Amino acid sequence: MAKNKEPRPPTYAISVVGLSGTEKEKGNCGVGKSCLCNRYVRPSADSYYSEHTSVLSTIDFGGRVVNNDHFLYWGEVLHRGDDGLECRIQVIEQTEFIDDQTFLPHRSTNLQPYTKRAATTKLQSAEKLMYICTDQLGLEQDFDQKQMPDGKLNIDGFVLCIDVSKGCNRKFDDQMKFVSSLYSQITKSKKPIIIAATKCDECVEQYLRDVQTFAASKKNLLVVETSARSSVNVELCFNALTQQMDKTRGKPKIIPYLEAYKTQRQLVATVSDRFDKLIVQTVKDYHTSWKIVSSTLKNHSDYEEYINLEGTKKARSTFSKHIEQLRQEHIRKRREDYLSSLPKILNKLLNNLEEIENLSWADAQNLMKSRAEFQYYFVVLEQTPWDETDHINKTDDRRVPFDILKTSEGERIYQNHVQHLISEKRRLEMKEKFKKTLERVHFISPGQPWEEVMCFVMEDEAYKYITEADRRDVYGRHQQEIVERAKEEFQEMLFEHAELFYDLDLNATPSCDKMSEIHAVLNEEPRYRALQKLAPDRESLLLKHIGFVYHPTKETCLSGASCVDLKVEQVLANRLVQLDHGRTSLYYNSANLDKVNLCLIGREGLAQELANEIRAQSTDDEYTLDGKIYELDLLSVDVNSPMLLNHSWVSTFKPHGFFCVFSSIESLNYIGDRISRIRAEITQSRRDRFTQPLPFILILASQRDSVCKNMPILRHQGQQLANKLQCTFIDIPSGTFPRKFNESQIKQALRAVLEGLKHNFDVMSPMPSIKDLSETDLRIVMCAMCGDPFSVDLILSPFLDSHSCSAGQPGQSNTLILDKIIGDSRRRIQVTVLSYHSSIGIRKDELVHGYILVYSAKRKSSMAMLRAFLAEVQDVIPVQMVAITDSQADFFENEAIKELMTEGEHIATEITAKFTALYSLSQYHRQTEVFTPFFNEVLEKKNGIESSFMFDNTRDGPGTTEDVFPQSPHSHSPAYTYYPDSEDDAEGPPPYSPIGDDVQLLPTPSERKYRIDLEGNEYPVHSTPVGEHERNHKVPPPVRPKPVLTKPNVKKLDPNLLKTIEAGMRSTRRTRGPMMVHGEDLEASDNYAEPADTLLKSKGFSDDIYVVPEDTHSRIVKMRNSFGGLHGLHGDEENGFDRMSKSQGGRRPSKYKHRSKILFSKTKAYHRRVHSDVSDDESGPAVQKKKKGRGNRGSEEDPLLSPVDPWKVGIDNPAITSDPEQDDKKPKKKKAPKNKEPKKVKVKTTKPLYPPTRRNWESNYFGMPLQNVVTPERPIPLFIEKCVDYIERTGLTTEGLYRVSGNKTDQDNIQKQFDQDHSVDFMAMDVAVNAVAGALKAFFADLPDPLIPYSLHPELVEAAKIVDHIERLQVLKEIVRKFPPVNYEVFKYVITHLNRVSQHSKTTLMTADNLSICFWPTLMRPDFENKDTLSTTKLNQSVIESFIQQSQYFFYDGDITEPSSAEGTPPPHGHGMVESLLALQLPPPLQPQQIQHPLPSEPLI
Repeated sequence: MAKNKEPRPPTYAISVVGLSGTEKEKGNCGVGKSCLCNRYVRPSADSYYSEHTSVLSTIDFGGRVVNNDHFLYWGEVLHRGDDGLECRIQVIEQTEFIDDQTFLPHRSTNLQPYTKRAATTKLQSAEKLMYICTDQLGLEQDFDQKQMPDGKLNIDGFVLCIDVSKGCNRKFDDQMKFVSSLYSQITKSKKPIIIAATKCDECVEQYLRDVQTFAASKKNLLVVETSARSSVNVELCFNALTQQMDKTRGKPKIIPYLEAYKTQRQLVATVSDRFDKLIVQTVKDYHTSWKIVSSTLKNHSDYEEYINLEGTKKARSTFSKHIEQLRQEHIRKRREDYLSSLPKILNKLLNNLEEIENLSWADAQNLMKSRAEFQYYFVVLEQTPWDETDHINKTDDRRVPFDILKTSEGERIYQNHVQHLISEKRRLEMKEKFKKTLERVHFISPGQPWEEVMCFVMEDEAYKYITEADRRDVYGRHQQEIVERAKEEFQEMLFEHAELFYDLDLNATPSCDKMSEIHAVLNEEPRYRALQKLAPDRESLLLKHIGFVYHPTKETCLSGASCVDLKVEQVLANRLVQLDHGRTSLYYNSANLDKVNLCLIGREGLAQELANEIRAQSTDDEYTLDGKIYELDLLSVDVNSPMLLNHSWVSTFKPHGFFCVFSSIESLNYIGDRISRIRAEITQSRRDRFTQPLPFILILASQRDSVCKNMPILRHQGQQLANKLQCTFIDIPSGTFPRKFNESQIKQALRAVLEGLKHNFDVMSPMPSIKDLSETDLRIVMCAMCGDPFSVDLILSPFLDSHSCSAGQPGQSNTLILDKIIGDSRRRIQVTVLSYHSSIGIRKDELVHGYILVYSAKRKSSMAMLRAFLAEVQDVIPVQMVAITDSQADFFENEAIKELMTEGEHIATEITAKFTALYSLSQYHRQTEVFTPFFNEVLEKKNGIESSFMFDNTRDGPGTTEDVFPQSPHSHSPAYTYYPDSEDDAEGPPPYSPIGDDVQLLPTPSERKYRIDLEGNEYPVHSTPVGEHERNHKVPPPVRPKPVLTKPNVKKLDPNLLKTIEAGMRSTRRTRGPMMVHGEDLEASDNYAEPADTLLKSKGFSDDIYVVPEDTHSRIVKMRNSFGGLHGLHGDEENGFDRMSKSQGGRRPSKYKHRSKILFSKTKAYHRRVHSDVSDDESGPAVQKKKKGRGNRGSEEDPLLSPVDPWKVGIDNPAITSDPEQDDKKPKKKKAPKNKEPKKVKVKTTKPLYPPTRRNWESNYFGMPLQNVVTPERPIPLFIEKCVDYIERTGLTTEGLYRVSGNKTDQDNIQKQFDQDHSVDFMAMDVAVNAVAGALKAFFADLPDPLIPYSLHPELVEAAKIVDHIERLQVLKEIVRKFPPVNYEVFKYVITHLNRVSQHSKTTLMTADNLSICFWPTLMRPDFENKDTLSTTKLNQSVIESFIQQSQYFFYDGDITEPSSAEGTPPPHGHGMVESLLALQLPPPLQPQQIQHPLPSEPLI
């Protein structure tokens, strides 16, 4: 059975009554009936109206809302009680409407008084509309129109309103009387009644008590304290009445007003807070409108609740306040930004303290307005203040409104700015004062910590004033200055010791002995010791210098942009291209010159007087000179005229020369200054730099008006100025002349101008093309030191200012060609201008006819570089030395310059070279002839130079180098090819260098398939493999087969070459025997004449190496002429060498260091200082004692070697073989050359090499065979694993890993700790990674047998000789498979580790090449006492390098990788291997493990 539908909720009609009537009765305001009804029926704040008038017009009274009734229908409310029951409440307000005309109640259908009418329970009014507000009246159509149901209502209860506020012109007692009367009428209806105490928000306590007393006197009459305005207890009032009307409903609790009000306020506050937060979260921009915000939030619960409680008006007010707050916050931030930027702006515009220190703020503002940058920083607004204009919205405009400066904050910032400038000035002054204090403390050394210096300057005033940060900053700058200065001085010192570094060939490698020698010499220098606290930097600078010396290129030049090669290239590129234009720009031809334009320069009218004198001697401006008439155009100019400095008049007037007249010292000084400036101005203004220099004639005027007591001074000064400016000086002729200028002076001056023009025309005349550009008669090399304090234009000007100069062949950027008349014909001269470091490669390998060696007389290192270079130049090549300084006066005023110029002159005198000086402050106009005498000398000696070069080139072997010069067309005559009959003739220098080649860390030039050109680039050289001669850096020529001579037994060389050579040579007691001296072979310079070739000297000969040796065993040197014929030789003395010597001036070519005491002594001085610890006594028998396992040092006569036959050779270096100073002090003994039997060398059998133990404790691990320390489960020794793990965890960023040796004590400690406890943790030991690396290498060094078995060494060497890269690696892979299994696993593990290390070469600087250099002796342990080892050194190293580079291929079946350019090189070409370009790498210092077996040089054969 279906349920019945729920019954419709009951409907109750409630009538709200209270005091009503005219103003007289109720006062000027009602008791709150309408407000109570309004709040109950429409409780939302927006629907609540606080004003409801009862004074209506007749029309409004008759409208459908009032409908001529004195009651209003407020509408219907659906009420749900706490018990869930619903009911409908219809609200009626009984009032009394007053006519706005008569102010009397309107007449209605019910004419009863209000008290009776209000108590009516049945109401009727057809089509009566619901009342909303007063504005509705008359505009009903604009509001919601709801009719009173059925036009009639039955009242079910009454709400009696009593106003408990202080009434408006109304007595409360009168109201209570009215209420009492009204209550009496209502009670007659027997309907429930509730008293509503209205306006309790303005309650008068007494009134409220009176109401409660009134209610208490009635039966069941409740009082509800309400406030319609505050929306307190309004609903409670109607609910209480509803409960009385329907007893089934629960009785509501009557809450006092204050309690209810408190609850309502809490609710409002909570809702308001949520709404405020909602607004803050939603509105971020103060430009946002309320319409947008309300539309956005209309469905938000917090918004809706607040609108309902407080209304839209309050919500909008809250929104407006937030918007204003945002705007003010924006303005505040803008103001802060402006004010914060103001100090920076002031610092830009008003940064001069002297300018603003005493200015007022207003004056400072005006000053800022005058600045050009004012508009960039400030904006002046038409309306002010700025925060009330639309400027606040221009966020893109960062300029500061100028009116902000008028605020107190702006003035305060300005005053702070001035004070800041004052304090900053004081602070800077104190910092500078403190800097000077530090400069006065001379014991501060580079790199010294601040803490060590601080205590010495703590009492200084400046120290106390500035902060600690400033102190450290000043000290840091001071340290930086002294460090940079010390480094510059250190670098300069290295250059000054040029002889110490430049005695080795290019691309050679300094040995350990050489490095020891360098350190020993430099340690005596204060500039070396100055960097003691910066030893790593010092070592880096030294290694960088050595690297550059042995691998010089213009890119790595230590002078950087000041490299001569770069500067010369730039100058020649800019100037040589203009030559063709220069030669065609003559605007006159002096041969047919009829008109001469002369510019007359003088002071105080002197030039005009000279012009008048010339015109007086002329006829119609025509002047007769030497039988020819010249038309003269004179332009007299005062010396102070600005016209002289404007070059435009030169092209307009086209002067042929200048007459410069003077009559006093003052005028002479003016003249000198003007001549220099005119020349410079003309030179700079002309695009054509090769036009002729204009002649300047200096004329001394007679002083007719005064006593000529200062005339000698004027004459002397004038002559000096003329010499300095390279111009002609015209003196006053002897005799007395009434005029200032004499006719002879004018003629002499004009003649000088014409001669100068003729000379210029001859020089500049176009040259016939006499030869092809590739043909040159002479090859000259000009050398200069990089970084010298003069411009390369100065040394190039003698060539570039000549119109016989042209560019060299394409590709030769440092070369120019001169076509000059030398001797009786025109010659083509090739001049190559290079730095000394680029010239070293040319010195031995190229045909050079002459050297122009330039040095700065202001720089010791420049002279040192010249000496080092000149010492190794063949003495048959002419040399022109050029000293550069500012002026001639420097020689007299500066002792250092005088000393260097004097030294240069002395060297030039000793070697019969030419010497000249160039002055950078002088303006030469005939510099082009400065080298002509030198060119004449070179041409005279050309044939001898070329013959000597051919002789040396043949001995050195063809094809060893490529010329930087094109092949000389004259090289075919006389072309001799020499075929020595004995092997000694082909040996050249010994197979070791004086500084020692005991360890070959990088390939020597002869081992390389590539050679270094002038730019340091490598290019292929096609040469023949040469076997044992590679270490000579020379390749023997192809010779005819000759009989094999029996080689005598030769003593082994001492491994420590330098000490052995020097100590041995000084300790040797030489014997003198009969000698044959040819007078034609001796020079006037005595012992410093041409040295004899020590290769020809036997033990029986005199020790005087500067004589031609006796021809005991005739070494016949046969020579072929250009036709290939073989000339027979007559007798031992008339051999080929003698004929060659005669063709070269009767002697064999040597080097200039043997011709000059200065050059020789400078070179020798280094060796004396280095080996001064070896005394004469020490170098006797004590030095010759054998060490166990090493060869004998040689006999007493020759500590280096003891040949059986007296004709065997010694060392081909007279500078080392003999020291005249030492020889003179030693007693001379004569011994027969063959009396002493030679000692025989024991022949050793090949046997495994057992290294000397490096431990001083017993170990059952280290030094044991490898198989004893591994197991099948652990194929890698635990010690190796621990070392590799530690190194890879901590050392892959360590520079020089495996190269820099660790502390020996730490290495031993690591092994001892491991011996005691195999589980030791290296990390806990806190040892340096280099010590662990050294301990790892020591493990392999201590093994009884090397990791790479000796039996496989020959196969590895043969494999290394395979040319094809892929095939070589395949063969090596097959060989490595032959390793014993234990060795293979360990080798694989170590090589893989080294490969990982090489991958970090950017930080460690240890490439595969460097690692192989460090490791191959440890892994292979070759027998260095075996001479065959020397020839395989590079091969062994290249094998290990290949294993490291290709470890993936050898051990993990990976692909072959291409080595990067940073890695090392494949094996040298000399053994059939292909060599890639070798990157510039400095040789790593030898590790102790690497030199257990000292590596001697290759024995002489």
